[in-house]
Amino acid sequence: MEQFSIHVNVGPRSKATFQLTYEEVLKRKFGQYDIVIKVKPKQLVQHFEIDVDIFEPQGISKLDAQASFLPKDLAQTIKKSFSGKKGHVLFRPTVSQQQSCPKCSKSLLNGDFKVTYDVNRDKICDLLVANNHFAHFLAPQNLTNLNKNLVFVIDISGSMQGQKEKQTKEALLKILGDMRPDDYFDLVLFESQVQSWRGSLMQASPANLQAARDFVRRFSVNGATNLNGGLLQGIKILDRAQQSLPELSSHASILIMLTDGEPTEGETDRPQIRKNIQNAIRGRFPLYSLGFGDKVDFNFLEAMSMENNGRAQRIYEDRDATQQLKGFYNQVANPLLTDVELQYPQDTVMALTQHHHKQYYQGSEIIVAGRIADHKLSSFKANVQARGEGQEFQATCLVDEEEMKKLLRERGHILENHLERLWAYLTIQELLAKRMKVEGEEKANLSAEILKMSLAYQFVTPLTSMTISGMVDQDGLGPTIDKPQEGMVNLNPPKLVGPGRMFRLPAFQPSPTQASPIDKLLPDRVTGVDTDPHFIIRVPQKEDTLCFNLNEEPGVVLSLVQDPDTGFSVNGQLIGNEGHSEGTYFGRLGIADPATGFQLEVTPQNITLNPGSGGPVFSWSDQAMLRQDEAVVTINRKRNLVVSLRDKGTFEVVLHRVWKGSAVHQDFLGFYILDSRQMSARTHGLLGQFFHPFDIEVSDIHPGSDSTKLVATMVVKNHRLTVTRGLQRDYSKDPRHGAEVTCWFVHNNGAGLIDGTHTDYIVPDIF
Repeated sequence: MEQFSIHVNVGPRSKATFQLTYEEVLKRKFGQYDIVIKVKPKQLVQHFEIDVDIFEPQGISKLDAQASFLPKDLAQTIKKSFSGKKGHVLFRPTVSQQQSCPKCSKSLLNGDFKVTYDVNRDKICDLLVANNHFAHFLAPQNLTNLNKNLVFVIDISGSMQGQKEKQTKEALLKILGDMRPDDYFDLVLFESQVQSWRGSLMQASPANLQAARDFVRRFSVNGATNLNGGLLQGIKILDRAQQSLPELSSHASILIMLTDGEPTEGETDRPQIRKNIQNAIRGRFPLYSLGFGDKVDFNFLEAMSMENNGRAQRIYEDRDATQQLKGFYNQVANPLLTDVELQYPQDTVMALTQHHHKQYYQGSEIIVAGRIADHKLSSFKANVQARGEGQEFQATCLVDEEEMKKLLRERGHILENHLERLWAYLTIQELLAKRMKVEGEEKANLSAEILKMSLAYQFVTPLTSMTISGMVDQDGLGPTIDKPQEGMVNLNPPKLVGPGRMFRLPAFQPSPTQASPIDKLLPDRVTGVDTDPHFIIRVPQKEDTLCFNLNEEPGVVLSLVQDPDTGFSVNGQLIGNEGHSEGTYFGRLGIADPATGFQLEVTPQNITLNPGSGGPVFSWSDQAMLRQDEAVVTINRKRNLVVSLRDKGTFEVVLHRVWKGSAVHQDFLGFYILDSRQMSARTHGLLGQFFHPFDIEVSDIHPGSDSTKLVATMVVKNHRLTVTRGLQRDYSKDPRHGAEVTCWFVHNNGAGLIDGTHTDYIVPDIF
């Protein structure tokens, strides 16, 4: 668990809002997902609220919420509900309900607020596909438990004396009580010397279990730590059993080791120990390592476990250490499948995350993510092969295309963003694990790859650090950060990124369980300009839309919005279609508010704040929120950005990336007006002139020379125009696919609709 603290000076009687935004991949354990929120306000809070929204594409099968600090008579203050794909939990205690006693000023809110839920498991596996990325969730139900060959390798060196010895014995006694009759097991103890309970696997009969309990109660701790010898003895016991007892070869073999210190006896060189253990196991069964306390070399245990298809877990020295040990065992106590292989067509997928798992356990879940090659979705599928109890397990998983279309309509870019980020997160975690196993140039190359992906996706890794700099108050006092030494953290914190007044705020990362604020912001129909460039003008009084195109040379700068009362402006520069003579697009936008000194330059490559004064530069790979005085800029990675200026309006810039086979050969931008109600009545420009009400009358609608298109007469601004019914695409809500908009098309560069001629809107530069 990462810990950090930020200290910020807040003036008397002033108001401060602290917002921490983070992402977490929920791991399924014991048949459910857990969301744990630490609650410790240390005071009575006037408005205290925990509000949890859950969205799961498979549908929610169960939902519960509990608070460790609530007495039974207040349990009803937690409101829970779920239906279909959505779930909701609300905890909003009054001040009196927070009091530890009727007249106390002390709060009883001190502990864990835990939300647990699971999803429907009607199918063997679920495939989600969006934006050329996929996630494969495998959690088959109703399988028979495999019998186990289980060896515990326990550190009984002198450092285990006292509470750790007591808790280890308690945990082992509880685990022995849960063994199934057809399981086989043994116990290996190591200090300076290595000893075994039996030296071979024994069936978990009542008599053998009782003898093992007596052995556990009797052992005492002393001596040094011969970790290498203990593990090799455990591996030898599993090897011998499989060779001499063929009936045990179909069991799931598991090696679990517990230690609280570093190797000090026998082989003590850590790289050599890892090599010895890997050569002995040879990938045949997993090694799980439990590190007891804070003196253990956890990185060493983690690397050794990962090399052998297992994982490591830290056991904290606490009153519940016995339960921690027992809890870990429970996760691996019920193997259902071994040698699980998830296979995909080789020419269809790329950049796969781990798709071979030594064992699958009851109540858990296997997740594989990857990228789908262009135009290969139709041939995408997944085959699953594994070994179950008494038979081979095989399944084929296909994409439910109708369900995916429905999901994309419901969640849009939020789902697309989630799948890509899930793939990136799993990839980074696997690269980090691989990095732990290598040295020299290979390690340096992996570090560079991890760092590049971490920065691109704004993820916390041991190679990124958390910094807050430059945020000083009038007295020159700034925030400080306290952090433990183990590991590093980067939570995308507030960061001064420009002169004087510009702060970078925590970025909002949309997820399937939380609606993006951008979605809430967007009206159903907007005014804007996009593609070649096609202008879309909303006429709300008529519930209709007008369109016109504009033909100009690359390099020309056009005035889109100009407010003479405030000086606010938006200008755009055209670029050509690279390598082609036809078609121009907006390749550079400038948004300026002279009243506050705010300037924003946007290109398909970079976003620059206050370029005239050497302001900071962001790429479209960033996910960030930036604030300068009354302006807020939200960058949504590789999709769009939203600019909100108080007393002026809200505007969106959409990024269009070219793809293989596209008719457009150069990245370009779209621009949309989300809210312009506070702009002055004198606002002008190719878009600005339509911010305020105007009227149109359409008559004489009839088929044109092209019988598939309607033609009409439209009266607008005292001009009588011939217009054609057509279609354009609005990308304001869905930057990738867009939505069709039916509109009346005005010909000849909008002549008669726009004031003057289109050349009147040419300006020298974007600022």
